[in-house]
Amino acid sequence: MPSPGVTIIGSGFAGLCMAIKLKEAGYHDFVILEKAGEIGGTWRDNTYPGCACDVPSPLYSFSFELNPGWSRLFSPQEEIWDYLRACVRKYGLEPHLRFGKEVCGLEYDDERALWRVSTGDGETFETHAVVSGVGALHVPSFPEIPGRERFTGTVFHSARWDHSADLNGKRVAVVGTGASAIQFVPVVAEQASRLTVFQRTPPWIQPKPDLPIDGRLKRAMETPGGARLLRDAVYWLLETRAVGFTIDPRLMKVHQAMAERHLARQVPDPELRAKLTPDYTIGCKRILLSNDYYPALTRDNVELVTDGITEIRERSVVDAAGREHEVDVIVYGTGFRVVDSLNEQRIVGRNGVKIQDAWRDGIEAYYGITTAGFPNLFFLLGPNTGLGHTSVVFMIESQVRYVMDCLRLLSRTKAKALDVRPSAQRAYNDRLQRRLDRLVWSDGGCTSWYLDEHGRNRTLWPGFTFEYWARTRKVKPKAYELIRARISDAG
Repeated sequence: MPSPGVTIIGSGFAGLCMAIKLKEAGYHDFVILEKAGEIGGTWRDNTYPGCACDVPSPLYSFSFELNPGWSRLFSPQEEIWDYLRACVRKYGLEPHLRFGKEVCGLEYDDERALWRVSTGDGETFETHAVVSGVGALHVPSFPEIPGRERFTGTVFHSARWDHSADLNGKRVAVVGTGASAIQFVPVVAEQASRLTVFQRTPPWIQPKPDLPIDGRLKRAMETPGGARLLRDAVYWLLETRAVGFTIDPRLMKVHQAMAERHLARQVPDPELRAKLTPDYTIGCKRILLSNDYYPALTRDNVELVTDGITEIRERSVVDAAGREHEVDVIVYGTGFRVVDSLNEQRIVGRNGVKIQDAWRDGIEAYYGITTAGFPNLFFLLGPNTGLGHTSVVFMIESQVRYVMDCLRLLSRTKAKALDVRPSAQRAYNDRLQRRLDRLVWSDGGCTSWYLDEHGRNRTLWPGFTFEYWARTRKVKPKAYELIRARISDAG
């Protein structure tokens, strides 16, 4: 492969946004490396029954590429994947895509100020800059349960759904009750003869205000400015949800009351309702949206088990109460490895420093984008840029704009690379963590995938998204060291 100026890793929303903005700026010397055989990231991988977005699609799309053709307010997986493929075609990204290219190593050359990229098929090439758009929700997480490998029935993770498995009339166990599970459990409940849902911690669930986009609403979206107006209205409506996250956890009581009313309306049995009532402040974990999950749990063929799993045998699951549940199929809805997903990558920066050493005390970056000691390496949706209240696509666009400004700074100064100064990164993250310490995730009873092993939130942005947008509008050159190659490229 010829050495590209910029290498983008991943072809989900983040990678494609970066590619589109490079082309718009007249920069065509880049490649997009995709480990799979098709583009799409999360929306390619997650094909489980009922998979849909939990953010309204008018906002879960690029601001520069509005889609008046969504069928519903919360679009299903297939439509979002189709939208991404349409973006690839419209913006002419096909020539830049390289499929089957899993990045297995990045190593910085101090002498030449270049990155050496290694892929799983044995190829190695050099590039001036690397943009990681791999996202956080792509490495399935499995629980450590004794005997998990002994099970002889059908078993799979929700992110790798086995569509060849016929669940009709089968005894199915679902492990986990997170964002994916509450979407596929209602579908599986209608197919299985017996469905056992193993819940470790109940989620807070609010009604999902979904509706078809048809009639007058569809005609309004197709008028000039209609789709833009709806997007803006959704943005500001969702931004109000951040008040409790960003100012004072006590303001989350309104959201908790809404969730409690939803539970009371849909689950009349007080015993089941008690099992489904969380004991933590709402917002500590991801707030979920569903209209059919609770009703599914009230079906005669469905049982909710809140005792932990102690063992998995050849054809059964044993809970902490000693009960053995015979099952034919186990579906893990146990989410993804988020906080430590970047930690396992083989990335070697300046002076041979590994990213694991740089992040020994916890993963962090400057505005979630750049990390000291790793010049010209940019993370999209990096540490502390996830969201609990609105669309991450908004954050991606802000980050891509920031990366473009970094590349323009290099062009203006004729420098080979830029590296965020450790003092700037430290000051930024100290402010960030002080702010996080005052919010809902500092609650002693809060345990979630947002937190690392030290109980620090390394996942979410603690403010409004317009704050992040404003702070990343322009690169501060003083925060960066500009690097010149020590020897010529020919040397």
